[in-house]
Amino acid sequence: MEQRNKWISAGLNAMERLDLPAAIAGAPTVELTGNREFYMERHRGVLSYSTELVEINAGALVIRVSGASLQLLAMTETELRIGGRIEKVELVE
Repeated sequence: MEQRNKWISAGLNAMERLDLPAAIAGAPTVELTGNREFYMERHRGVLSYSTELVEINAGALVIRVSGASLQLLAMTETELRIGGRIEKVELVE
């Protein structure tokens, strides 16, 4: 798993240096609609879930969505949507 994360990190670094759009490199895409809805493409699974915190595997990162009354509105193999009152979104390496 660590080797895979190194390759993902190297790909993201190359993407930044070449100024390529994230979608081309297959990097996760995140979208917030106000403080009420979080949408993500290309996730790699939900690591933990409660009404106050959702942790999502984004490859080289973990994305933490915290707030109140959080609920998983929809989830497919590559996309997910969270609703509720979103107070914070953190990117953790």
